[in-house]
Order: sequence, then structure tokens, then C-alpha cells
Amino acid sequence: MRIDPLKLRILENHAQAVAESMAYTLFRTAHSTFVKETEDFTTGLATPSGMTFASPRDLGATWFIGLDYSGAINMIDDYEEGDICVTNDPYSGFVCTHTPDLHIWKPIFWEGEIVAFAVGHIHNTDMGGAVPASLSRANTEVHQEGVRFRPTKLVSRGVLNRQLIDTMMLNVRMPEQNWGDLKAQIAAVNTGERKVHEMIAKFGVETVRAGIEDLLDIGEARARDVISRLADGRYHFVDYLDEDGPGGVPVRLELTLTIAGDEAVMDFTGSDPQLNSSLNMPTGGNPRHILLMVGYNYCLYTLDPTIPLNGGILRAARCVVPEGSVLNPAAPAAVGMRSLTTGRLQGVIMGAFQAAAPDRLPAGPAGGGGIVNVKSFDNRTGRLTMASIDPVTGGAGGSAKGDGTDGSGANSSFLKNTPVEINETEAPVKFLRYGLVPDSGGPGTFRGGLATELEVRVFSPDTVVTARNRDRSIFAAWGVQGGMAGQTSHFTRFPAGGGREDLGNTDVVHLGPGDVINLTSGGGAGWGSPLARDPHAVARDVARHKVSPEAAERDYGVVLTDGAVDIPATEALRAARAGEAPHSGLNASRIAFEAVWTDANYAALSAVLARVPVHWRPFVKRSVFDAVAAMPAEARRGDGSDVEAALAGAIAKLPQLAPYFAEAAE
Repeated sequence: MRIDPLKLRILENHAQAVAESMAYTLFRTAHSTFVKETEDFTTGLATPSGMTFASPRDLGATWFIGLDYSGAINMIDDYEEGDICVTNDPYSGFVCTHTPDLHIWKPIFWEGEIVAFAVGHIHNTDMGGAVPASLSRANTEVHQEGVRFRPTKLVSRGVLNRQLIDTMMLNVRMPEQNWGDLKAQIAAVNTGERKVHEMIAKFGVETVRAGIEDLLDIGEARARDVISRLADGRYHFVDYLDEDGPGGVPVRLELTLTIAGDEAVMDFTGSDPQLNSSLNMPTGGNPRHILLMVGYNYCLYTLDPTIPLNGGILRAARCVVPEGSVLNPAAPAAVGMRSLTTGRLQGVIMGAFQAAAPDRLPAGPAGGGGIVNVKSFDNRTGRLTMASIDPVTGGAGGSAKGDGTDGSGANSSFLKNTPVEINETEAPVKFLRYGLVPDSGGPGTFRGGLATELEVRVFSPDTVVTARNRDRSIFAAWGVQGGMAGQTSHFTRFPAGGGREDLGNTDVVHLGPGDVINLTSGGGAGWGSPLARDPHAVARDVARHKVSPEAAERDYGVVLTDGAVDIPATEALRAARAGEAPHSGLNASRIAFEAVWTDANYAALSAVLARVPVHWRPFVKRSVFDAVAAMPAEARRGDGSDVEAALAGAIAKLPQLAPYFAEAAE
């Protein structure tokens, strides 16, 4: 340690206060609902080399704690006082991770030398591209996802780059929102610069320099301490995205977590190849890329809530990410919906760490709801409007310590909901329903958090609603220790003329006057056997309309009479069910899928895909899936030979594949 521990703690608090001051500046002056209400933004301080060392604890998005800006910082040739730089290109330094995220950084000088960078990002509601809000699973290349800017100077020695601004505003659908939010970002990094200068005046520049490095070292030491208290071993976990594209097949995310002493290695070998949709995660293969580490960070926070929030904690772990996979795609793969894949990957990491600390980490988080944007016309003014109206998030998984948080938990808890009154002011819609969904949390000794439901009516023709991150309509959140899966998500359109349409995982919907959409997230999963839940807790859930009387008896073995627990009847029912096998924690759709797509079949598929070029992998995967699905059930063996037979059929139809497997045949 380079400076006195007491002085370092004071310096740490000052640095965090700087990051929080930046955050307050940003969301108080931002224009778009998604920034000023939902708070999808970050602020922070980074070292001269680009590693984040200070971030707010309770403001903005918590995903990017420890984001390394070095890839973008190093693409600028020189820095001068008064410079501010930006990028939103996912493939330029791998700092930005999809085009709506505009990252900004300002060098902070002291006596001619850079001592830190003020950094941060906002999620713009729209950056142009093929669909309103720029993002859809259906996009197939990054060029469809809006205007992009490589790392460049937005402000050079205090002078604004008007040409850059004009180009951006020409390509977005609501330029006044983008310009307003960008000015808020500029104000935020200027606040950071001013506050860091105050820190230096208080502590001295050498103390600040040394303290920054000490903070990162302490973060690493604390992370290693947390990991060292987990049992050494290999922990395997798998989960799926429902579809690899519209009407597609599932996406497998696979992790083997190795804990050895005070280090963790997360090997994602076996995860699916990069996709012909926008679900890819642009990491550049960086073994500590922040998108790969979010779930790790969350697990560490849960195991030690006092751990420092800085990039040092990432040093205790590293990732293995095969090239050409969904977690390490090659340009120009579309990446706009990386948030859906990242969210599911967080759950996969939580699942592996949960196996290492079963009594200290929760069951599966909900997912599947979506972030809803509306593009429409205000009939009163004729003006085009576009706004994010609410994230539809589900609850957290239950844990040994209690029920999961209802409506907003785990990996989506940083997204704030927007009051209905503000939503109806920002967008020409009428809210019909916004609340929690009974019976949606997975039953358990400790219940999963409930899902959220949103229902709105639109009034104008040519209204477009996008619901980014739609998923979990097939594979539900997973329970543990005998807990049950959460409810799946739902997306439904009710046309003005009557009827209903199940939209599945659709994320772009065109609506007409009077149409209604209903969007329901998934629910969090349960922890522990539902038959061990306190019957009076079940009765309270029924009284609060969180659990129905029917579910109380069916799932928990609790009999209610006039709302009160019938103790003898409950004891008798639970005794009769005592011999039931513990629940697997998986929903019926996943059990059925894995009966066909066993670990052995997936291992064989991964080996096949590794032998073909990246541009062939999505096609070969889909061909093998189709062939296996067409096999008679009695012909499937589940030992990998199913894939071999499917591949042989594909090669017979497409002889250009044969050279890639000639060596294996020999």
C-alpha cells in the first residue's frame, strides 16, 4: 500500500462522491425518459490507462463497474486540455457494446499531465438504423443498428465539433433528445474534472496518483479473499436463450467455472457460435471484458456487499471465450441485442457460483420482459413522438435468506420504473394495467420474485412498439435446492376489432388505433422445497394476491379455509406428498429440450462447428437442428451420434462442407 489506510479510505469516499456528483448532473439535466427516469447511464473516474476506479453505488446502471476504456482511449493520438472524446462503435476498442450506448471521456490534467479520465455513457433512445430505437433481434449486421462513430474528439481544446454533431442529428429519429442528452453528458464530465481538481487541491497530486493504484489493489485483494472462501472445484452450468433469431432455435450459453485458491476461471467453451441476429456480445476476446464479468461482479457484491466497486476486482478472474462464438463475434455481426444475451449470461454465471455457494446465492432471476419504446404520432399536435415508457422486469430468485424481490430484482434491478403520469405525457398511450402478476414467482421454501405486467392502448396509426430483450417465453428461470421454476413471459396483441395474437418473442410490433398490447416478464425462481415453506407465509401471499388459493394448495400443500391456514388438512396433505422426488428446478419446456439436446449431443455439435469457418456456423447449426428434429424419437440416442448422422446428411446435400471434415474422416 502506497498511502496511509485512513487517508486512502477518505480518498475512496471522495472519488465515489465525484462519480455520484457526475451522475446527479447527468440525470438532472438529461432530456430523454430513459436517462432521466429509467437511469440507463453510467458515470465514473478512470486511471490514465483507462481502468475505472470509482463509480456510484446507487445511481445509474451497475453493469459497467470495472469497464476498461483503454481500447478507445488508445485510439486517440493525443490529448490536450479541454478535449472530450466519444464513441458508440462496438468494434472500436470494444468499449461501447451497442450503438445506442454513447461513451464519453475527458482527460483531467494537472500541471500538464493526465491524472485521470472522467468517463461515462448514456443509452440513447434511438441512434437511427432499421427500426425505431435501433435495436431488434431481426437485425443481421451492425450496419443496420444506426450511425456509428469511432473514437473521436467531440470537443477539441474546448471547441465543439459541429460537423460530428450535425452528422449524428441527421441520422437519428429524435435529434432534440439526443442533443439534450449529449449536453448532459458533457456537463457530467465537466463536473468530474472540477471535482477531481478539488480532490488534488485537498490531498496533493502524488497522493491522488498513489491512492488510485491502491484502490485497485485493494479491490483485487478483497475479490481474492471472497473467492478463497469458496470450495475449490469445477462448477458447470448451462442456460438458453429461447431463439437465435426470429422463429429460430435456442442459443446455448455454457460455463465451466474453476475455483482454485483465490482465482476464478470462467470457460465459456461450448457456447453457441456467433449468430445471424443481433444477440451477439462484442467482447473482442478480452478475458476481462465487462460484459463477460457482470455476473461475476454481482456474485461478489452479494457475497461481500462492502467490496470496492472498481476494476481491481476483475483481476482475480479471467474468461475463456472462443473466437467466432456468440460471446466473441467477428465484425460486422449485429450486436444490438447484446443486453439480452448479457442478461442471460449473468444468470449462467450466478448458477455456477450458486453451486459453489448454495446457501449464499439465489436461484435464477426472471428476465424476459423487455424495455418498451413507443414511436407514434400525437393526435392533438400531429407531432412525431418517441419515448421509452418502462422496463418490464421480473423478480429476483429466492435464496436461503428469503423471498426474491418482486418486480425488479437481480440482474435488472438497476432499471428504474417511470411513473405512469410521466409515461402518458411523454408518449400518446393509455396505461390500462401496470403491476405484479400473481403466481408468477417460482414456488419454494423461499418464493421467487413476481413478474411485472404492462398493458397499454395506442391511438394513432403507424404506431411502432419495440420490446427489447424479449425472451423467457420458452425456458423459465431455474430453481435450486428443490425450488421450482418461475413463470414464463408473455407478449400479446389485442387488435381494436377483437381477438388476440400471441407475439412470442417478437420485439418490433406495428399497431393501429385502439390496439392494445400486454407484456409480462418472467418470474424469479424458488429456493428450497415449496412443501417446507411456512404455511402462514403462504397465507400472507394469498391475502396479498401474490399467490392464488389454488396455487397455495397445488404448489405448497397449504389448505386455506376463509383465508386462514387449516393446520390439520395442511399437515395431512404435506405428509401425503412427502415422498415426492425433489423438483429439478427446470420447467417442462427445458426438460423436453434437453431430453433431445443432451450434453453429449451439444458437445458433438460444438466440435462440428469449430471445424467450419465463422460464416458457415449459423447455417450448419440450423441444418443440424432441423435434421435432429426430423429424426424419429426412437432413433435418437443422445450420445452425440445424432449430430454425426445429421452432419452426414448435410454434407451429402452440400458437398462444399466436405473439405472441412476430410481430416477427421481420415
